[in-house]
Order: sequence, then C-alpha cells, then structure tokens
Amino acid sequence: MDAITRALKPKLMLWTDVNYHEMEEIDKMQSIPDLESALGRVFGVDLPEPKRGVLLELYVQTVLFCRECNFKKEQTSALLSIIKSIHEANIETSLNNIEQCFKYCKELLLCHSVRRPPFSIDLFNSEEVTFILNYIYTGYVRHYKLYRYIFTPQLKLDLSLTYSGIPVQDEPAMVDSSAPDVENVMEKETEASSEEPEGASLGSQSELKTLIEREVREQMTLVSGQLDQRMKDIAEKHKNTPDSPQPNQKAKKQ
Repeated sequence: MDAITRALKPKLMLWTDVNYHEMEEIDKMQSIPDLESALGRVFGVDLPEPKRGVLLELYVQTVLFCRECNFKKEQTSALLSIIKSIHEANIETSLNNIEQCFKYCKELLLCHSVRRPPFSIDLFNSEEVTFILNYIYTGYVRHYKLYRYIFTPQLKLDLSLTYSGIPVQDEPAMVDSSAPDVENVMEKETEASSEEPEGASLGSQSELKTLIEREVREQMTLVSGQLDQRMKDIAEKHKNTPDSPQPNQKAKKQ
C-alpha cells in the first residue's frame, strides 16, 4: 500500500534504536566527525553519498539540539527514533505526504508527553514538546522537498495509448482459410472497404489519435500545475508561520 494512503500509527520509541550504552558512547563524542562515526554505526547507515552525509547530518543536528536543551539520555534516544521515523515516512513515497508526516510527528510527540501506560509516557514536558516541534518544523519540514529529492527515486511517465475499435495495422488478423464461408466474408469486407473514400479511414484514425493525445497532454499539464501550486501553498504557509521561541539553557537534569 502506498505511504500516502497507509495509516501511520504512532508508538512508544524509548530505547528503540539507541540503547543506554550507545547513548553513553554518543555523549562522549564532541567533534562532528566523531559524532557522525558513532551515529552511523548505531543506526547502520550504509548509503552512498550524498544520502549518507545528509542522513548523518540530520542525526548529528538532533543530538546537538538535545544537548542545547540538556535532555537526558532517554530523551535524546527517543527523539532520534522519532526523527528517524518521520524521515522514513517522508521518503516512503514519491508523492506529497508532508501534511500526513507532520501530523504523524505530532502524534509521536503526544505518545511521549502524556502519561498513559502502556500507550504513552511523560518523557517530555509541554515546554520541551514545544521546542521539539519547532525544531522539527524549522529543521526538517521546511526542507522536506530537499530530503525527498535526495532519497526518493525520480519518476518518469511512460504513456502509451490504445484505441478501442481501431485495428492495429502492423499486426493483421490471421484468417483461417479452412473455415466455412471465408471467401464470402472476405468478399463482403472488400466490398465494404471499397465503398469508403480512399484514405478516409486512415485520416479519421490519425485525427482521432491526435485529438486524444492533445487532450491527455492538456490534462497532465493541468494536474501538474495544480500539484505544483499545492506545494507552493504549503511552503508559503510554513514560511509565514512565526517561529516558536528557541529553547533556553536549563539546569542539567539529573
């Protein structure tokens, strides 16, 4: 089932991809190359460039954001898994599903901010959720077209048309000469074809084919324009939305 129609079900992601000992290792890393190496090993990133670099950059920036917010190890681990899940949902399809992904993001955060075991836990408080939502919104959602371009295969439309009721000239029908009344049938077909003006049938077929192809091109151009406008509207909506306040330095959680 295509990702744009598949229901994205949120779930708890505590220690899902990064366990406690791996988080201890990540916390020791201070340089960007060391962080990239550790995160690439933990998430098993084995992609050709530029995909590898872009994905590692996404994870590294998430870790740096968590450090700015003084998040605990379990909070950082959960947010890394949330980012990973949103990204995978986004690139599952070449179709535009950004609104669905953003809704999925909010539902994932809800699973980690409300205490309702076993369905959700209060891993983040309301202020932290606001900071996280703003980070994902400004750092990923606004650049979703870039991620889609890099990680999803490009689609090419191979259009072929068939015309009902029009015989294929290159493949004439085989006639069984042993069948009864074959000569009479062939004679009637010859008489019927001789009654039509010469070139009239071929001319009408060519005209019909041209008309259908023109109509198909016009419809494709119309739909393509509508999709482009929709993407522009979403981007403009994101651009005009005021940013949430940036996280302040808080006391280190114990």
